[in-house]
Amino acid sequence: MKVVATAKYIRISPRKMRLVVDLVRGKKAEDALAILKFTSKGAAKPIAKAIKSAVANAEHNFNLRKKDLVISEIRADEGPTLKRFQPRARGMAYEIKKRTSHITVALESEKPKSEGNLAKAKIARANPSTSLASSSDLSEAEEKEKNGTES
Repeated sequence: MKVVATAKYIRISPRKMRLVVDLVRGKKAEDALAILKFTSKGAAKPIAKAIKSAVANAEHNFNLRKKDLVISEIRADEGPTLKRFQPRARGMAYEIKKRTSHITVALESEKPKSEGNLAKAKIARANPSTSLASSSDLSEAEEKEKNGTES
């Protein structure tokens, strides 16, 4: 299950946001918030706020536990750019671009190891003569070596 939260029109450029977003991608939600708490970048606060919003959505709407949530996807996309002008010498004007960002956070619940793989491992340990790989998985070269024939 994927739980999503967005924060839009944040007045920090996406390039600066992505430096902080890369720190928390793939981490547990609790660990990500701890990392952001001690990150000395201005982008850390709005990113933490978006993660907290996603966690609240997961807890309230889907009854998921906070400690099981992992950041499966987080991105800082470009929002609209505000254009301002700075007066310069001889009546000229230089354009100043004030960039904005949209933050998207997607959380997923951590899944325990699948029991199907554990069952296969137990069968393989109990009966070592049975191989999990079938003969169709072998390449032609391996098959020729197995049969002892050459072309």
